[in-house]
Amino acid sequence: HLQDAASTMRRAAATALLTAALTFSPTMPDLQQQQRISGDVPTTAGFITPSTLVVRPQIASAADYGSLTDEQKAVAEAWRLVDNSYIERTFNNQDWFGIRQDAVKKKYKNMDEARSEIQSLVSSLGDKYTRYLPPAKYQSMVDAATGTLAGVGVEISTDNDGRIIASDVEANSPAVRGGVKPRDVFIEVDGTRFDDGKATPDDVASKLRGPEGSKVGVVMERDGKTLDYILTRQKITVTSVKTYMSDKSGVGKVGVIKIKSFSGTTADTVKKAVEDLKKKGANAFVLDVRNNPGGLLPGGIDTASLFLDASKPVVFEVNKNGFVKATETFAPGIELESPLVVLANGNTASAAEVMSAALKENGRAKLVGEQTFGKGIVQTIRQLSYDNGGVAITVQRYETPLHNDINKSGIPVDIVSKGCVSDDAVTCIPKEAFASR
Repeated sequence: HLQDAASTMRRAAATALLTAALTFSPTMPDLQQQQRISGDVPTTAGFITPSTLVVRPQIASAADYGSLTDEQKAVAEAWRLVDNSYIERTFNNQDWFGIRQDAVKKKYKNMDEARSEIQSLVSSLGDKYTRYLPPAKYQSMVDAATGTLAGVGVEISTDNDGRIIASDVEANSPAVRGGVKPRDVFIEVDGTRFDDGKATPDDVASKLRGPEGSKVGVVMERDGKTLDYILTRQKITVTSVKTYMSDKSGVGKVGVIKIKSFSGTTADTVKKAVEDLKKKGANAFVLDVRNNPGGLLPGGIDTASLFLDASKPVVFEVNKNGFVKATETFAPGIELESPLVVLANGNTASAAEVMSAALKENGRAKLVGEQTFGKGIVQTIRQLSYDNGGVAITVQRYETPLHNDINKSGIPVDIVSKGCVSDDAVTCIPKEAFASR
């Protein structure tokens, strides 16, 4: 009965999250303002794809800090936000309260010194997803979420050699008009080099984003040749779902649905895609989530539900107190019989892993490709007062339907197919993957 109640509450929350989608308003109450956006590995310039996030701006009262200086208040506020929510209650086996006491006693010459202290304080937790967001970084994320920041229309990830590449290029975007092609390697953006092996997709994305109409210089490499582009940023409408028909010997017509990221409308789009592909004669289906960093969590949940029978577990969320929220399917999905394969790789993360695990562990689909990334935790972004940026805080972890914790380990595949980058997903999948489970 407790699980049923938790499921009911989680379903209501999921509905609210779908409504919130990618909105952001500091004046909205916390419950109305929650948004979940997942994935930290690949990033698409022009829109936000951070780790699974719940954005909850909060302005602290100066009365909470007595006679502290503004700089000391900023440090104390950051400490308090982490203290209230962080999932790992030993705080990396530190004297967390002692750290606060030492930090607020320090004399800071200016706010930059206070922000450096916040960076040090948060970094001491040893959690790369719990981090300080300086004002420019925080504002960039807000602008991207509200559509006030533009990009060039490329999806960014890493290849097998760790190089930053354009994993996909959006149609009718500045990038495609300029000549950028999938799998081109980023060398330099606006004078900043990204070929040192230390850069991340997010580093490149932050350079590609900027005001609409502004220009950005990009240097890329293709087949050993260096290519220079000057691209004009524009607002990007991302096509997150693409479909096509393929054939497999011994299987027949296969309907392929490539999901680049999850949003509040993804499940509806996939539902229509399945119906259309069936009309064209598809008798098997592939969900291609290679390089999918996640997206809106309910989008992943609802997409999985399209292929599952009623009352099947989809995901469990565990908070800092060990309380478990269970999500299960409401009613039978629209496609329960046709062979189904999920194609994933090492950049398949977060909400995409939630969907993949739900279909695999409920026995509905075979998972083919490479072990997934392993992003099984949830972050909250909390705004700091007085334009001091924000902090991202790990607040929950996921468990799969079989209660596996995939964080840092990922989901093992049923059938290994390494390094396949073909645009036709079916060529990456052996015939036996389409056999009945």
